[in-house]
Amino acid sequence: MLSLLWSGVVTGCLYALGALGLVLIFKSSKVVNFSHGSLAGVSAFIVYASSSSLPGLPWAACVALALLAAVAIATLTYVVIAPVVFESDLTATVATLGVSLVLQGVVLIVFGSDIVSLELPLPRWSMTVAGLRVSAYDLAVLGATAAAIALLFLVIERTRLGIAFRAVSASPFAARVCGLSIRSVHLFSWILAALLGVLAALLIVPTTFLSPTTVASFMLQAFAAAVLGGFESLPGAAVGGIVVGILVNLFTFYVSPEFTNSFLLVLILTALGLFPGGILSRRGGSRV
Repeated sequence: MLSLLWSGVVTGCLYALGALGLVLIFKSSKVVNFSHGSLAGVSAFIVYASSSSLPGLPWAACVALALLAAVAIATLTYVVIAPVVFESDLTATVATLGVSLVLQGVVLIVFGSDIVSLELPLPRWSMTVAGLRVSAYDLAVLGATAAAIALLFLVIERTRLGIAFRAVSASPFAARVCGLSIRSVHLFSWILAALLGVLAALLIVPTTFLSPTTVASFMLQAFAAAVLGGFESLPGAAVGGIVVGILVNLFTFYVSPEFTNSFLLVLILTALGLFPGGILSRRGGSRV
């Protein structure tokens, strides 16, 4: 049980990173970005292609190239759907689904349909603590997640763009009246979400394999984490990711891994029924 909980927390950190990206975009533009996973998948393939075709290229340079590509793709995606964001949230959401399919098609054309493996440059080190095996990968995931969340908090709380993001999330009309550029805030959230998605993709791929649909399928768990967190709460998304990671781990071990997607659907519906405002929301009341 302790091993299941530990591995669930590690995997839940990855779900939290993906959920944070989804919540960032939804809070600012009210759009559910279904291209989030496909964009991260393209970046992971860029790391794989650059590291395998240019063996002498440092890993950091490959990651930097992938991050630049993610920023460019996220910017282009927002530019394409920006005209419909202000017209209809639903239309913009459907447009992101189309972008996701296009990105998967680009991966198939450029990189092919072969299933490949992508390893992190980590030492093969592990230790046992109270009967629990802790590896270098586990510590890398926990450290990267903690650093990403801390940096995200500092950006949103301490920078002018972060303050503008909070203002637009609270009231777009009031923010526009005050002279804030809504499009700039939207673009800021899309780029920040893309960077978080790339980080999550690079950390999740070593535990499985890399294909045109791997990261996009992984984002289903991230979507469940975002729903569990309330879809408008960044702390809720982080906590929801860990909860989903633990629950999915327990379900796959004690029930069956074949019905994981069905379990996630039941989890989403249950969360919407019991915690419509998220697991961290406060239940309100009124005096009669």
